[in-house]
Amino acid sequence: MDRRIDRRHIEWPSRHSHRDPNAQRDLEARIAVARRSPTDAARAGIGPDPIIRRTVRKSLHTSLFDGVATAIRSLVPHPFGTITWYGQQEAHRVAYYDIYRSFDLMTFGREDNELLDIQSALVESTGWWWAFDDIAVMSERPTTLHTEPLPDPVHGEVRLHNSTSPAIEFGDGSGVHVLNGTVVPDWVIHDPTVERITVERNVEIRRSAIERIGWDSYLEQAGLRLVDTDDDPGNPGCSLQLFATPAGWGDEGRILLAVNGSRERDGERRRYGLHVPGAFSSAVDAAGWTYGLAGADYGRLLRRT
Repeated sequence: MDRRIDRRHIEWPSRHSHRDPNAQRDLEARIAVARRSPTDAARAGIGPDPIIRRTVRKSLHTSLFDGVATAIRSLVPHPFGTITWYGQQEAHRVAYYDIYRSFDLMTFGREDNELLDIQSALVESTGWWWAFDDIAVMSERPTTLHTEPLPDPVHGEVRLHNSTSPAIEFGDGSGVHVLNGTVVPDWVIHDPTVERITVERNVEIRRSAIERIGWDSYLEQAGLRLVDTDDDPGNPGCSLQLFATPAGWGDEGRILLAVNGSRERDGERRRYGLHVPGAFSSAVDAAGWTYGLAGADYGRLLRRT
């Protein structure tokens, strides 16, 4: 069975053709719809394809493919090889064509309709699966799935997150711990310590573990040396702190501790640490570097986000 819907076999109405010579207009429409609801985009005169691509295909790809599929892949032994087929994680692609068919925006042949029906049934009923000549291997869907909205979602995008137990679990007891979209080992959830953070090589896992402890507690327990502190020019009322990294991190970098320019859903502003080059001795210079600016230019900012 052909495993993909080949768009070359689908007759597109000319008004939705992807061979439209005005490629710049199509690009501008896709950019415009990124921050608008489907209704607002349609009222602004944007055609169906950019809206459907962004609000259906891209949003589902972010939630399922980038999020769920990435987490599940971490359960597969590395010698297993490349996973080339996804099942329910392909819902973004299947839904895209199904929307076109449902609203008569695309002409399908009989074989394409049959294939789309099959794939729709698969993404609704099974997890990862592989099709071979004489056999198909199918896996169960997760029994538990915990998510949270992405920051400032426009089209309902979510990411995996659970601060107390695995964010995704299967019937055989296997699961994956995920904090704010970052796959982490279970010690980050249940027993984060300065010692474990010091020997952890993955920057994102290290950051997640520090945030579990809390930056104030971590700085106190780890005994990091304060290199510089200053007011944050781009975030009035907040400060910047530059610390030397622990010797166990294996580099000569620095940690810049700052306050988020925008508030979390609970109204608080999260403190966060950024890894910056060890050459910096000024907190303002280090903050400017994270934005691709010199410290003097960063100092002239009225507000950052």
